[in-house]
Amino acid sequence: MAGMVVIGGGAAGMSAASAARRVAPERPVIVCEAGEYAAYGMCGIPYYLGGIVDRAETLLAYPPEVFRDRRGIDLRLGTTVRELDTAARRVTVANDGGAETLDYDTLVLAAGADPVVPPIAGIDHPRVFTVRSLASAAKLRTLLDSGSVRKAIVVGAGYIGLETAEALVAAGAAVRIVEALPRVLSTVDEPIAEVVDAEVRRHADLQLGSRLDAILDGATGPVAVVDGAEFAVDLIVLAVGVRPATGLLAGAEKLPNGAVVVDEGMRTSLPGVFAAGDCVALPHLVLGAPAWVPLGPAANKTGRVAGTVAAGGRASFRGVVGTAVVKVFDLEVARTGLSLAEATAAGIPAVATDVESRSRAKYYPGAAPLHVRLVHTPDGRLLGAQLAGREGAAKRIDVVATALHAELSVDDLGALDLAYAPPFAPVYDPVLVAAGRANRSEGART
Repeated sequence: MAGMVVIGGGAAGMSAASAARRVAPERPVIVCEAGEYAAYGMCGIPYYLGGIVDRAETLLAYPPEVFRDRRGIDLRLGTTVRELDTAARRVTVANDGGAETLDYDTLVLAAGADPVVPPIAGIDHPRVFTVRSLASAAKLRTLLDSGSVRKAIVVGAGYIGLETAEALVAAGAAVRIVEALPRVLSTVDEPIAEVVDAEVRRHADLQLGSRLDAILDGATGPVAVVDGAEFAVDLIVLAVGVRPATGLLAGAEKLPNGAVVVDEGMRTSLPGVFAAGDCVALPHLVLGAPAWVPLGPAANKTGRVAGTVAAGGRASFRGVVGTAVVKVFDLEVARTGLSLAEATAAGIPAVATDVESRSRAKYYPGAAPLHVRLVHTPDGRLLGAQLAGREGAAKRIDVVATALHAELSVDDLGALDLAYAPPFAPVYDPVLVAAGRANRSEGART
């Protein structure tokens, strides 16, 4: 009998398949994964490259046998979906054994996001990598372990680019980061980006407002042409961004960038078709509209909801506020809700309040500066926050994320009873200091 087909064996796909198996134990569930691995922690790849994680297999949530033998999921690795006929409810797949047609009654698209590869000469050089699959990361790690990588270029200064740059520095390479935009981390506002910029320059060369024009063959490796200048390196990593992998879903409602729009049960606009993970647009609780926020926690949660509902159960996904944290060398950088730039672009009247506080009591050893930016409306509606410092940012961003979910105002945020002890926080926590300043001012710095 026709059952469920899941396209993509990442976090969302395997969560969907496992949830469907719990709801309907007798229902056939087939997962088609184009790569060599399934259910692995993609966010752990930079730490595998840098040697913090020793083996690629350590990043696997479970080996394939757990899904096949214990959960009864037909997991097919190395299997690519070539065609999807949503009217006939049929997919055509291909693997080493040839092509095959699979019928389904429900389908979950969990294909994730594809790396953006610039259309420039030499991009197919064997020492050019993207960091979006464990198989590619394993090849890159083998190259790093050989000791032959002394110079490297990372193209892109977003989350993945900066994490990868740190990994390459940890592996002993001299790294140049090339970014087309005039600053790092476009997901935060300028004052926080300036803190990150200073930290990056302590460890690597940073070239902003520049583009990779071409890649040439050098005597011992690739030669990157950046703004007309040539740099002979041993390795180039592309981290210029990703786009939703939704090309199979012709006719589905999507955002302009291709992210599929879903309801709270992860249903798409196509009958019998659900979607989850990095390919979907999720309800943004601050914006009040669908937004593409491709992050790991939402991938797991939306996969579970999609699989549950597609198998006949009941579940829903309320939405996201865009909470994220990244380690940039010795810095924690975190954000939630809307940046000032995002709020302004959405037509929301917004201001920002900035403070520089400390991660611990000033007299306690190890206290470090902590930069806090609150984004809010002039009348006190909390819209978001950003933090950067050597410690304490990750802890405090969750406070603001919780406040956004609860629809607390800036005044409410400032009244929270937060924990205090000298090793962990000043008596007035940095978040409370920022909220207090925001409440005392009509407007704030931009």
